Amino acid sequence: MRPFSHETEVPRHSPGTARTAAGPSPGSRSGGAGEAADAERGSAVVEFTFLSLLLMVPLVYFIITVGQIQGGSFAVVGAADQAAKVYVAQPDPASGRAAAEQAVLLALADYGHPAGNASIDTSCQPADCMAAGSAVTVTVHLTVPLPFVPFSEALHLNASQLSASATQMVGRFK
Repeated sequence: MRPFSHETEVPRHSPGTARTAAGPSPGSRSGGAGEAADAERGSAVVEFTFLSLLLMVPLVYFIITVGQIQGGSFAVVGAADQAAKVYVAQPDPASGRAAAEQAVLLALADYGHPAGNASIDTSCQPADCMAAGSAVTVTVHLTVPLPFVPFSEALHLNASQLSASATQMVGRFK
């Protein structure tokens, strides 16, 4: 290996001169692929941001809607079960119906659903609801609206209609 000698002169180019054989210098911005690469700089970030928003917003909205429906299904099952239990514990059908409605409202409020979106139906087998051995069935219906939709009542846009039933037997001894 030869040691570097001071006699060897490295060709130097002044900033104003262009290379003829090797093309433009690596750092120069004069024509060719260098300008195209500089024009594309940062566009990947813009494209990623645009596409991620385009894909992520509907996905997040779908997840929120499914969460609302799942919460509503938990609410109607719990409300129907509690309403049936409370109904059979009351001394007469009128107070049983009132207590069942209060239990439904409380259970739905725990899950964040307004009372206006729910309805309750009761049925007894046989017709005397408070006779020993009667089966009292409480059915709770709930309308789950689409989240973040203004005027959803006027437009009748609902994510789902849910219902659940629970049956309790009236005991012999109260």
